[in-house]
This record gives sequence, structure tokens and C-alpha cells, in this order.
Amino acid sequence: MISLTLRLSRGAALVVTLGFLAACALPRVGPNKAEIFAGSVLREGDAFVLTVDDRINAIAAVAPALGFSAGFLNAGELGSDTIRAGDTLGLTVFENVDDGLLVPSGQNATVLEEVQVDGQGYIFIPYAGRILAAGNTPEAIRRIITKKLADQTPDPQVQVRRLAGDGATVSVSGAVNGQGVYPIERPTRTLIAMLAASGGIAVPTDIARVTVVRGNQKAEIFYDDLYEDKRNDIALRDGDAIVVKADTRTFTALGATGTQDRVTFESQTISAIEALAQVGGLSSTAADPTGVFVFRNEPEAIAEQLVGQDLTGPQRVVYVLDLTKPNGMFMARDFAIRDGDTVYVTEAPFVQFNKTIAAATGSLNAVNTASTATGL
Repeated sequence: MISLTLRLSRGAALVVTLGFLAACALPRVGPNKAEIFAGSVLREGDAFVLTVDDRINAIAAVAPALGFSAGFLNAGELGSDTIRAGDTLGLTVFENVDDGLLVPSGQNATVLEEVQVDGQGYIFIPYAGRILAAGNTPEAIRRIITKKLADQTPDPQVQVRRLAGDGATVSVSGAVNGQGVYPIERPTRTLIAMLAASGGIAVPTDIARVTVVRGNQKAEIFYDDLYEDKRNDIALRDGDAIVVKADTRTFTALGATGTQDRVTFESQTISAIEALAQVGGLSSTAADPTGVFVFRNEPEAIAEQLVGQDLTGPQRVVYVLDLTKPNGMFMARDFAIRDGDTVYVTEAPFVQFNKTIAAATGSLNAVNTASTATGL
């Protein structure tokens, strides 16, 4: 009789304990599926909860594109022979007389090295005076100097060479092997050539982003895309600033995954399957494969396409991926993760049940211990 009473009391204690535990919040990684769905605009919340299918994938895959505007793409290459303020010239003057204007006695030529083009675009040549060099080619400058010297010495011969100078330069900085200021010369008039001249990039090519700043214009492109379309190898302009950096896009992984972390993108594009793989996949002991969620703030235009109604401003959208469906893995493979996304995997109901039982068992053991101690 006493044994039966004890068993009944323990059963009652189990019921009370389970009820108590159900009313309390057991430890867990985050909200369950029911709680997430409760946040839908159709229920208590203000988020659109959408099950991913082919239509959703086609719309949600749209991402801000990187690339150059028409102003960059349509700019022609700088003429390699056009002289600019700041350039450096080399001149050689030949004279056909023993006692020439510029040529030392006993020689037939004189060399004027590193003649600097001043800020106003002029150079000074003895006996020829101040000559406008900027905007002219070396050949045009040669003719001007020859004509001015011809009035003072018979049949002068002049050679003009454009040397490397700072008349037209660009700065290259960031993740490159040789940061610095580089002149725009014949071999380095385009972006790819200039990056090569700076020693190449110092980060993996698939996560490298190249930014070009020109006056009040700014454009950014993935390094690999420079080779996808030859038009992206844009012509450079004096004063351009080229900055190379690693991709800074990230997503956050939470819930029943191998690792909960803020994760950087490892390639230009990343799918939901790849994102899960980067954090160790689903937890084999805790994850619910029917409850993979992606939380995102969508721009107004995309949100309107998703829900088929007029909206105002960015919208909160929760994408639902069920990996157990016949095409679930394909849908997750085709779903594109974007910068700032939160990927969350819910715990399987069995996990929470186990936690409840474990907590209840622990509580009952405590009750038994107390009963034994009191002699009941």
C-alpha cells in the first residue's frame, strides 16, 4: 500500500514537474518554427514569411551589381605622346658649326636631360625661349624648337623624348604588392596594366574588389570581372585613385549549426547550402532540416515583387527552406545569400523534448533524495 502511494506521489510529482518545466523557458538556441511563423504579417508580426520556391529564388537572387558607369567605360585612352604639365622631357640638339649656340666646342651635339614641364605647361630652352609643351606631342615640340634655333644657328637638328614623369599619374593603394604613385605611360594606360605595374593584388582574386575614384565619381568591381568583359579594363585618367581591398561582405549563422559565427564571403556569390557548409553544416544531434530560415531586409522594389502588393520602404522578409522536401536541397542550392543576411536553423522538437525529460528526471531525483532524507 505504501509502495503504491509512493508511486502515485512520484507520478503526480512528474506531472507537476513537466507542467512547471513547460511553463518555464528551457535553454535553447533561439526561437522555434512556431514562434518565427507567429512573426508573419498574417499573424502577430510585421515580417513576410515566404517559403522558397523557383519564383522566390528568381526574385530574391537579384543583388546590387558592381561595375563601371558609362563615364568610365566610354573614356578613351590617353595619348601616350601628349605632353602634360609635370612631365619630364629629354632633348638632344645637333649643330653643324664648330662654335654652336648650345653644343660645346669640339662636339657635335648637346644633351639636355630632364627638362621639366612647369605647372603652366611650359619649358625653357636656351636661345629658344619659353615654349608651350603641354598639349603638344614630342614631334610638335621638336619642330617649334628647331624653328626658333634656326634663326640663330644653321640647320639645327633636335630630338625630343618624353621621359617618365608625374604629368599624368594615378595612385594605387590597398591590397596590392606595391602601393605608390605611378605615371600613366604607354604600357600602363588601362586598369589591368596599372595593377600589374603595382605588383599585382595581394589577396585571393575571387574576393578582391577594385575601386576607382575619379573626381566626384566612384565605381567598384570584382577583380575577376575585369577579365569577363574587356570593356571593364577601363582607360585611366590623371589623378585616378585605385584602391584594392578584400571583400567585406558577411552573413551571420545562428542556431543548430556546426558553428555560430559572423562569416565572411569566400566567393563572389554564395548559396544557402554553401553558407551552411562554411559553418560546419547542420548539427547532426540538434538541427531540424525543415526549419532553415534566412532573415533579410529587402528593398521596396524586390519586396513588392515577392508579395505581389504595393509596399512602402524596405521590408522584413523571412525565407523558409525545408531541406526534406523533394527539391529542398536544390532550392537551398539556388538561394543566394546576401550581405547582412542572418541564417538561422531551428532545433528539432525531439531536442526540446529531451531537455524537458532530462530536466524533469533531475527534478524527480531531487524529490527522491529529499524524500529519503526525511524518511518518507
